[in-house]
Amino acid sequence: MTPTTNSPTTPRPPRRRTVLAGIGAVPLATGATTVTREAPRPGRAAGHAPATLLRGAGLVVTMDPALGAGDLGTLEHADVLMRDGRIAGVGRRLPAPAGARVVDVSGMLVLPGFVDLHNHLWQSSIRGGCHTQDLYGWLAGCNRATLPRIGPQDMYRFVRLAALDALQAGVTTLVDWVHPIPFDTSEQYIRALDRTGLRFVYAMAQNTADLDLVPRVKKELLDPLPLASAQVAVHAGMDRLDPLRRSREVARDLGLMINSHVLEHRGDRAQEPIRSLRTTDAFGPDLLMNHAIHLTDDEIAQVAEADVRVAHCPLSNMRLGSGIIRLPEFARRGVRTGLGHDGGTNDTSDMFGVMKAAVGLQRALHQNAEVHPTIPAVLRMATLGGAECVHMADQVGSLTPGKRADVLVLDPGTLNFAPRFDWLGQIVLNGQPGNVSHVYVDGRARKERGKLVGVDTAEVVREAERAAARVRAGA
Repeated sequence: MTPTTNSPTTPRPPRRRTVLAGIGAVPLATGATTVTREAPRPGRAAGHAPATLLRGAGLVVTMDPALGAGDLGTLEHADVLMRDGRIAGVGRRLPAPAGARVVDVSGMLVLPGFVDLHNHLWQSSIRGGCHTQDLYGWLAGCNRATLPRIGPQDMYRFVRLAALDALQAGVTTLVDWVHPIPFDTSEQYIRALDRTGLRFVYAMAQNTADLDLVPRVKKELLDPLPLASAQVAVHAGMDRLDPLRRSREVARDLGLMINSHVLEHRGDRAQEPIRSLRTTDAFGPDLLMNHAIHLTDDEIAQVAEADVRVAHCPLSNMRLGSGIIRLPEFARRGVRTGLGHDGGTNDTSDMFGVMKAAVGLQRALHQNAEVHPTIPAVLRMATLGGAECVHMADQVGSLTPGKRADVLVLDPGTLNFAPRFDWLGQIVLNGQPGNVSHVYVDGRARKERGKLVGVDTAEVVREAERAAARVRAGA
């Protein structure tokens, strides 16, 4: 089932009040034609993408209950209009503006792009490596052993490979936790991210002596890019109070979130990471904690009270034998939680696999098929929930008109997905990256008819293989 693109069928553009009505102006009902909202505060745009109308989707999952049925806001046989990089309308029988591209998505599924809350893209260089090791063994044998051998140009090749892998699998917003690297390597890292067309958050970790690179990278490399933003990445622990405190000061001066690995391994308990984050005044809604597996009841209560956010990386946690996060307790306390791939120990990009693992781990552990996260809950974690964790829910994560147009089209007419029974369940339990037919970021097509736009994937792979050979030769 392949979407087709045709010339516009309605030559006269609709009036602005039809497409961008105020909140609640057009209630969703049988036969409704448009459901729209007032736009959030405008962000920067990388020029205007052409207007695109996704026509006749079998199911639109808006992630906005005001735009459809149920908690996920589902709407059958509906259209999605993207204009000027934003969602301009969601509803049935939307008129196509003059000059718009009309893409026939009959029988297909449309939903917001996935938000990957935690990654290390450079670790594509060590995919499959140290597969008999736990976290500490993997860090010593693969991570720390490889990073110093990667020069700027080869860093570009590894990051581009992994970023394109994420994009083609439906990730439209990605948070990358970047280990300390020189400025010229950061230039190539960010260049690779920017060239993919992803919306990305560059979480910078630097040694204390090089903390001045954080504001420099932000000002010179990230601020000029419309789809880029920054965080300050840190290592938490009572033995690191001074660098942690100084990093917190840099983050506060720049108005950035703090991003830290916390209690991924049971051995991390000795470092008292929660205590260190509280001591340095880093514990609050501007903190994103990755993994957070081995928290006590009291620590979960502290996380909830402080509105700390959490990135859950189930495939990585399984691969390293790290443990199972206490997601049901997090949910009961109202902790904001999203999903992440986690670089080299996820080994590839597959948010469908991440969602399925997040559901399956809890069901197996609790022997309860109704435990959190349910299918709707994990779909929200992969989209709007992730956006909420990094204060981007006013921009992305749902198909609410006015938000940036980060959109996926899924093809269910495949051997792994068909026949239709329960499409929401099938997205999580049957979906694969190969079902991602179209990807739009800021309204621009980055993948169409199952192919990345303007990308020679064979050459990207060849360049990464050559880079890997050089890294191995320098071992």
